[in-house]
Amino acid sequence: MLKSFTNNLILASKSPRRKTLLEGLGVPFSVKTLPVDEDFPASMSLERVPEFLAEKKARVYQKELMNDEVVLTADTVVIVEGKILNKPRDKEEAFNMLNMLSGRMHHVITGVCLASYQHLYSASDTTKVYFRQLEADEISFYVENYSPFDKAGAYGIQEWIGYIGVEKIEGSFYTVMGLPLHLVYKMLEQSRF
Repeated sequence: MLKSFTNNLILASKSPRRKTLLEGLGVPFSVKTLPVDEDFPASMSLERVPEFLAEKKARVYQKELMNDEVVLTADTVVIVEGKILNKPRDKEEAFNMLNMLSGRMHHVITGVCLASYQHLYSASDTTKVYFRQLEADEISFYVENYSPFDKAGAYGIQEWIGYIGVEKIEGSFYTVMGLPLHLVYKMLEQSRF
């Protein structure tokens, strides 16, 4: 139960998973989405990208906020072998991403940002995810029967491929789902808007 947070919270995300997760905190909020360019400098450290993008999204909303409003933005990236795996464009790219993750450990980093019209606070959280070696027909089944196209790295840990493929994680399950709730809760409690 958040005692110190009394502002009107806006979740700036189209993700149904983030909406469901935030509902679990018991904090009233509304949802609003605006178009945001998700480019980042090529020279930027890959680990910094999700927090940078969460801040970039928050700045778009910041100009429109009322005195009692706070916006929550987030961005998740999957990093494997020094590469960011974004959302796949098509089935072939989704298959290739999952094939790249197969039998390997990768990092999932979610950056979050809270912003009022005057202030901006951001942080990120990292989880290591270990996939067992996946068979090509398992990857194809997932790509054909689930929705890998709206997920970084082409997978949802809370879906079939996560059930059968993830051997272990080190860190927060919710960071992998796209919203590190422990971090969001702490930021809401400690923010001074």
